[in-house]
This record gives sequence, structure tokens and C-alpha cells, in this order.
Amino acid sequence: MVCVVGYAHSLSYNFTIDPRPRDDQPWCEVQGEVDQKIFLSYDCGTAKIKYLGPLGEEVKSMSAWETQTDTLKDTGDLLKGQMPDVTPEKHTDKGPLTLQARMTCWREGNGHTSASWEFGFSGQLCLLFDSKNGSWTMVHSKGRRMKEKWENDRAVTDFFRTVSMGDCRAWLRDFMVCWEQMLKTSASPTTGPPTVQPTATASKHTTWILPSFIITVFLC
Repeated sequence: MVCVVGYAHSLSYNFTIDPRPRDDQPWCEVQGEVDQKIFLSYDCGTAKIKYLGPLGEEVKSMSAWETQTDTLKDTGDLLKGQMPDVTPEKHTDKGPLTLQARMTCWREGNGHTSASWEFGFSGQLCLLFDSKNGSWTMVHSKGRRMKEKWENDRAVTDFFRTVSMGDCRAWLRDFMVCWEQMLKTSASPTTGPPTVQPTATASKHTTWILPSFIITVFLC
């Protein structure tokens, strides 16, 4: 369990990699969330961005998008390229597996930023990566190959750490210049901080299945 003391804002990107998409489906789709509110949908293949809701409209004119979309595409390319080496050997489910990844960075009440990654296949959470200390934690047997491969691959580990602790942190800082007042006014004045949610929050693209445990990050 990771507990963040004090009010914090979080920025998350959910990646879904489909190695064999249907004709009308993207091979890589990214969904962006701030404080668990969706503001972005990005297709890595076509480089098309959809700005969603008031939060998306607020930041669509920012100059950071070209750099950010390049980084999101690079992440999608890396995940797709890694799939053959990290997919479980004994895959018996019908149809191909999809690889899902969730990167989250959050600003703590003391101003410090932390970050993490969650990885899984077809909705099953398998592996966690703590970007701050560089530790890998397998939470399902399907993540065994992934953990063995990535914890011994310095380039992959450094990439995940740099994107989450560097790029994501910078994006959160820049976005909050536009978003902070909007997020304050959208919160209930009587209920205080946002309700505690699991880090693996169910979303359009990433629905983690947790059979025997709950992983909670307090964003309060």
C-alpha cells in the first residue's frame, strides 16, 4: 500500500496494445486522466488526439503536445516491441492477449512527485514498477516473464523511470497551471479531497481484475 499524505493531484496514461487489431481498431490507444477525470484519447498509429471534456479543451492549445505525443508514441512502440518477449508462454485464452500499461505520477502535499507503472494482460494486473526506487513486484503469475525480462534490462527500466518521473512530472506541472482552479471548483466544498480509489481504476481501456487483493493509492 502506498499512502500519499496531504492533498495531491495525479496524472495517468493508460496504454492498450493490441498486436492483431481489427481493421477499424488502433494497435495502440492511450487514455489520459487527471485526478481520475478523462481528458485525452490518443491513437499512436495515426497520431490523432481527441481532447475530451472541459479539461481537454483547456489544455489543447498548449505547446507541450508535440513533445508529449512523441513520448506517448515511443512508449507504445516500446511496449509493442516487447510483447513477444514478455507474453506468458502458456497462453490458453481464446484470441490474442492485449498488453495494458498504466503510468501514474502524482504531486504530494509537500511538493514532491512520485510515480509508478502497472502492467497486465487482457485486464489481469500482473506487474508493478515503483519508479522512485526502481523495484519490480509481480502480482500474478502471468507477469513472470515480464518481470524476469525487464528487471534485467537496464534500458527498459531507465525508459519507464525517465518517462514517469521526468516527462509525466513535467506535464503534470504544466497542466496544473491551467487545471488547478477548474479541479478545485469541480470538487465538492463539503466532501473535501477526492474519494480514495484503487490505482488500477477501471477505465474504458484498462480494467484490472484483482482476484485476492486491492492496491490502493491515497490521493487525499
